[in-house]
Amino acid sequence: MQAEPAQPAFAAIRQFITRLHFYVGLFVGPFLLVAAITGTLYVLTPQIENLLYRDQLVARTSGPERLLSEQIAAARTSIGEAPRLFAVRPATAPGLTTRVMFTQPDLGESETRTVFVDPASLAVQGELITYGTSGILPFRITLDYLHRNLLLGDIGRHYSELAASWLWFSILGGLLLWYWQRSVARPKTAKVSSWQRSRRLHTLIGLWTALGLLFLSATGLTWSRWAGGNIDTFRNEVGWITPAITTALNPETAAPVLGEHAAHGMGGAVDTAPPVSEQDMIARFDGVVASARAAGIDSPMIEIRPPRTVGQAFRVSEYDRSWPTQVDTIAVDPSDYKVTSRADFETFPIVAKLIRWGIDAHMGVLFGVANQALMAALGIALTAMIVYGYRMWWLRRPAPGISARTLIRSFSYLPPVAKITALAVALVFGIALPVMGASLLVFLLIDFFRAALAEMMAAEQRNMPPGMR
Repeated sequence: MQAEPAQPAFAAIRQFITRLHFYVGLFVGPFLLVAAITGTLYVLTPQIENLLYRDQLVARTSGPERLLSEQIAAARTSIGEAPRLFAVRPATAPGLTTRVMFTQPDLGESETRTVFVDPASLAVQGELITYGTSGILPFRITLDYLHRNLLLGDIGRHYSELAASWLWFSILGGLLLWYWQRSVARPKTAKVSSWQRSRRLHTLIGLWTALGLLFLSATGLTWSRWAGGNIDTFRNEVGWITPAITTALNPETAAPVLGEHAAHGMGGAVDTAPPVSEQDMIARFDGVVASARAAGIDSPMIEIRPPRTVGQAFRVSEYDRSWPTQVDTIAVDPSDYKVTSRADFETFPIVAKLIRWGIDAHMGVLFGVANQALMAALGIALTAMIVYGYRMWWLRRPAPGISARTLIRSFSYLPPVAKITALAVALVFGIALPVMGASLLVFLLIDFFRAALAEMMAAEQRNMPPGMR
């Protein structure tokens, strides 16, 4: 390759950031686009889902509610003996059904087979697969899986982690480029090209939505496989953990689970204690709920999980994640209905509260319809910004193989201090955000082949007879 003249330090740094920003947009853009579209659809569809499953969600009769134990028994009769009773969510308001949730081996992680029972008549109004703490139904489960893993399971989760890992960098890089170029004036008489219009819209959208998109990136990483695991480890190390209860009635065997997502899985350690009688546990649900209400669990949205083995307590938790948040959890001894453990949201460390609120805002549930609208607006804005970015590239795309503007070459222009800083930052974030680090290596590999191809084509042109160039 021909030697290049030295560049001023500032110009070299700006060129390097520009090239990396371009690479992120070009290669990560499709993943960000899918995440933006599926996330927007997810936050806009709770009302649609309520209409789709109205027959299961709305009770067909009115009148006094029967005992919760009777509702559970009706669900058990309907579903048969094979599935295991996992949890119960009583009707949250008059006219709605009770959810009786069961697990079985062929269900996915955090999925339950849910029977919907009319609290007044005990009639079973249907059965659906539900998912997670949010209790979403099949329509939104599909959207959630599309957003999370493209319906590809654990392998697909890398796509959303890739998008979340680079979104924050793309936004900060774009802000830097805007700041550096903001003083460049264009003559008023100059005609505005299509490329300039696209760039202006791309920039304006980025400026207006920067904080919101940084928020989506940070909260999205908490759900990711590799970066999320590192975040949980860091939180445990510094004490930023979410308090949790223990359902073990013997304090010496207590093993509380930490983290926002711990309750999502249906697995866990192998139980060595003898199983409890389901019939006996069902009969105790009404007393457990009464005890929980007396203990301050006052949200209409509660979930009761029975113990699986002797020596365990019932778990009663609130799941109202709107504002004000009600997510208190207690453990109730089934023998005497005494509260044996509790974790109240008002006592959570501020970091745990912020994480809880951040996750709920990301899902569009913290502030109701206003939250939905804001998240949808961010998703639509991100989609438009990516489309304008690709249009800019298409309008000025280089001919194949002849461009010498590569990331490696831009890096070579950096002053020594900037090179060392860039390598150190890449190493730190490559470890903390492994998918980001792996994708950066892919960028460099593509960059190397682009540079080699450009050099080969340039050499061929130099060796051609003058009349054929």
